[in-house]
Amino acid sequence: MIGRLRRSYRGMRLGTRLALGLGALALVVFAVVGTALTTYMRDYLSAQLDTQLAQAQIAQSKSIADYGTLSGKKYYSWFYAVYDVSDGTPRLRRPEDPADLPKDVDDFTALARAQTAAHSELLRTEHLRGAGLYRLRACEVEPGVVLVSAAPMEDIGDTVSQLITIQVVTFVLALLALVIFGRRMLQRGLKPLNDMAHTAHGIASHDLTESEARLPLRADGRDGGPEVEELRTAFNRMLEHIDDSLAVRAEAEQRLRRFVADASHELRTPLMSVRGYADLFQYAAANAPEERDRHLARLRAEAARMGALLDDLLLLARLDAAEVEAPLRPEDADLVGLVQQAADAFRAARPDHPLTVTAGPEAVKLRLDPQRIRQVLDNLLTNAAVHTPPGTHVAMTVHVTSGTAQVRVADAGPGVPPADRERVFDRFYRVDKARSRDRGGSGLGLSVANDLVRAHGGRIDLASEPGATVFTVTLPLGGRES
Repeated sequence: MIGRLRRSYRGMRLGTRLALGLGALALVVFAVVGTALTTYMRDYLSAQLDTQLAQAQIAQSKSIADYGTLSGKKYYSWFYAVYDVSDGTPRLRRPEDPADLPKDVDDFTALARAQTAAHSELLRTEHLRGAGLYRLRACEVEPGVVLVSAAPMEDIGDTVSQLITIQVVTFVLALLALVIFGRRMLQRGLKPLNDMAHTAHGIASHDLTESEARLPLRADGRDGGPEVEELRTAFNRMLEHIDDSLAVRAEAEQRLRRFVADASHELRTPLMSVRGYADLFQYAAANAPEERDRHLARLRAEAARMGALLDDLLLLARLDAAEVEAPLRPEDADLVGLVQQAADAFRAARPDHPLTVTAGPEAVKLRLDPQRIRQVLDNLLTNAAVHTPPGTHVAMTVHVTSGTAQVRVADAGPGVPPADRERVFDRFYRVDKARSRDRGGSGLGLSVANDLVRAHGGRIDLASEPGATVFTVTLPLGGRES
């Protein structure tokens, strides 16, 4: 039963539960206030009755002492008993009126005996047989004479009963009003929370599986006070964060799809070439030896090109998963020496592009992976040669600034169009879409260079205008030797 009530209570709405909680708290308060008020009223009326008994007995004691009678000193429905006491034993006098005594006077006699022993006024509350609840008081009239008076407490009981009835009715009405109006006020106060719950349900019903999915819903309104406003602000910030995360996810998915499509397209071309030359070689197996050698050379060239592309893709994957697999093998190396090596290789491979090298310091010792930094420099120089006409001047400069070492690769070519500058480091992106793959490459060179420099804690910046394109590689000097 208790478990069922608990489950029912937990299934109620928050406003109803708060209203019931307030009602229960109010009920406890009402019970405490009613008990205190009833107790105080009963004690007050009892004290008033005791005072009335004492004042009546003063007048009655004087009448007994002076005239030996209670004539004219009696109250309606009161009882009176006069005892003569000798040797501590009270003896009841014959009453003037039989109605002055109850049917059973044992309680009167016991109180008179106790008063004789105590030598002071005594008060007791007794239930007299056939008469009801009475307040008894015993006092000494004169030596050897004791007066016991009894006043009914029925009026006190009736008054207290009426007070309890009034309190119960009033408290029940107040409790009902508190629960009803309190629940309405709580519902109004909790309305912003309900609105946020509806917003959350609307988001839950929104399809977030699409790549372009966004969250159009927000929690609006200004009601509910500062606490609810703070919750609403946090809720909307959470939705903004989720919305931004969805946008990033959508962009990442688009980039991934574009990357897969570009990678598939780039790999398909050499594979088709390999298949074509293999078929041609098979069908022309009986031809002249020089023709077979030419076909084999083309096969090796296409295989080498496909291998280079796969190496770049593998390196990019390792850079993306750097937390799992470190793609770098850092050691102390001279940046100026790496620049000179890259320049010598470029002059040998690209004699149609004059190259000048300006190295400020004699040596710049850094903690880096020399093979990967050399790859970055080679990629930048190759990019300058591929995207500029023969005879274009290329320059390399090394200098050290505050906390960083910089290598600049500049050419005097036509420059990078403004629309392409933001995407030159994207994978498989080519500035010249019409350029053949033999001259333009796969579009991974700058992307690989950028990721390698970022893996070293540096960056690559591009500044370009017609007649001047400058790539600046910035590396931190954290591992520089003095």
